[in-house]
Amino acid sequence: MVYVNVGHTGLEEPSLGCWIADSKVLAIFLIHDVIPIVHPEYCRSGEQAKHERRMRNAVSSATGLIANSQATLRDVAAFAADRGLRMPPATVAPIAGPPIPKDVVPRTFGREHFVVVGTIEGRKNHELLLNIWQRMAASEPEPPLLIVVGQRGWEADRAMAMLDDPSAFAGSVVELGRCSDDELASIVAGARALLMPSFAEGFGLPVVEALELGTPVIASDLPVFREIAGDIPTYLDASDGAAWEKAIKAFLQDGPERQRQLDRMPAYRASNWATHFTIVDNWIETLRH
Repeated sequence: MVYVNVGHTGLEEPSLGCWIADSKVLAIFLIHDVIPIVHPEYCRSGEQAKHERRMRNAVSSATGLIANSQATLRDVAAFAADRGLRMPPATVAPIAGPPIPKDVVPRTFGREHFVVVGTIEGRKNHELLLNIWQRMAASEPEPPLLIVVGQRGWEADRAMAMLDDPSAFAGSVVELGRCSDDELASIVAGARALLMPSFAEGFGLPVVEALELGTPVIASDLPVFREIAGDIPTYLDASDGAAWEKAIKAFLQDGPERQRQLDRMPAYRASNWATHFTIVDNWIETLRH
């Protein structure tokens, strides 16, 4: 029998290895990231030690590991090597989001807008964007809108405090804790750009979905973003607020950098679930023999 765990759930249990050995199952784990280990400053208290247990159990007891990206696989291999653990057979099977709705109608808000998508947590770096919008609200008569899509999370007290004081943005920041897939697609399709200033990511589905919708992307320069999006996005240092502000203002116009992205998007091919499962199914069969 094959046991597949796709969500890290229960991987920290001390009895996992014994159960796998006693049950004689082929244990396959999909690893999404090792961010709590390499970037504990962005995670809940205690999450680093918990994720350490997860990864030790997974590496030690797995028949095989699936990584959602080459970047994640490199991090897991480095984790195993640093601890003297045997790295089990592994493959990369990029994940995908829900199907992009057909005939998406771009959403408009009466003025140009940008969008950031993801849980409001420290590693997503919302604070950088909110600081920029505060400055624009103070210096411009009608700054563009920033649509913040995502539930509130952790290690982002400063960003959430800023969102709780909307007067500082003169109505130019809109927070949406929840929205449907169709609504999100419309908002992204109508945006001047998706903004992804993350400090760390295991994958980055919003980047893929934006490019599928024909929306330019301004993103932090992470290896995983280059892996899933190539050279289409505009990449910036996640800590360089001045560069981000300059790029955002430039993307209000159809300048050369935004047009460069639009010209390259028709050739973009996103990951999809059919390919994911073809990779996974074929690979699991090799582990049976």
